[in-house]
Amino acid sequence: MHSFSHWNVSLTAGEDEPAATPVGAPGPVPQQATAMTLDVRIERKRFPDAGCGGQRLVLQDIRIALRPGEFLALVGPSGCGKSTLLHIVAGLDPDFDGRVTFSQPPGVGRPRLGYVFQNPRLLPWLTVRDNILLVLDRPSAHRKKVDALLEAMGLGEFGRFHPNRLSVGMQRRAALARAFAVEPRLLLMDEPFVSLDQPTAHQLRTQLLEVWNTHRTTVVFVTHDLAEATMLADRILFLSSSPARVIGEAEVGIPRDQRSDAAAVSRRYQELKNLFDSLY
Repeated sequence: MHSFSHWNVSLTAGEDEPAATPVGAPGPVPQQATAMTLDVRIERKRFPDAGCGGQRLVLQDIRIALRPGEFLALVGPSGCGKSTLLHIVAGLDPDFDGRVTFSQPPGVGRPRLGYVFQNPRLLPWLTVRDNILLVLDRPSAHRKKVDALLEAMGLGEFGRFHPNRLSVGMQRRAALARAFAVEPRLLLMDEPFVSLDQPTAHQLRTQLLEVWNTHRTTVVFVTHDLAEATMLADRILFLSSSPARVIGEAEVGIPRDQRSDAAAVSRRYQELKNLFDSLY
């Protein structure tokens, strides 16, 4: 989990400090209006290549702009650089050529970023509830909120359990609850439902949509599963094999209140599958 301080933040590779402009005092703002916009411009991202002794180009000419409250899915082959792109957006990898800019309206408090990894990364010596409370500034003041999130994730009876007593699917629900507990303006998700059986993955996607509809944060969701992207996202960007470039884009176009309609999602998936096949 990574949080930014009380600023609109512009991160540029090669700068020691982010350019920052203070925002005004917090005030009551509708939830979707508090979501971040995000502008990503990555000219190049390279990794050392021990095989040739040089540099391997991983990302090139990436341009992404997100609307406030948008749910964006990044789809591409395994190993194409999707996780690397998320690490750059999160500020975990500053070694790239380009710029990542976050902005939000004045007066909405500090900009917060949440990150859900493939591995839930729960601390094994803490209970599920305490894993969530750990990320909050004043844990004792947020117990009711944490309990509500646990209920929303189907974990209401498991808050006092330690992670090793939960299934992998339940651990991932706990990780989702932890991410939403900080009320992130921007939520990054790196294939959080990968390797789960289909019923469990579908249940988690449905719960994610239910919680997202309440909080309406801006989301960047990495997946190689087009059906998953069709169910969850407002818009899909298609990335090429490494070096990754954006090679296609599609609005999903399914109203939020119809995402649980399997027939509607299936019809749109078949249409997007034609685009997918033409790109890959």
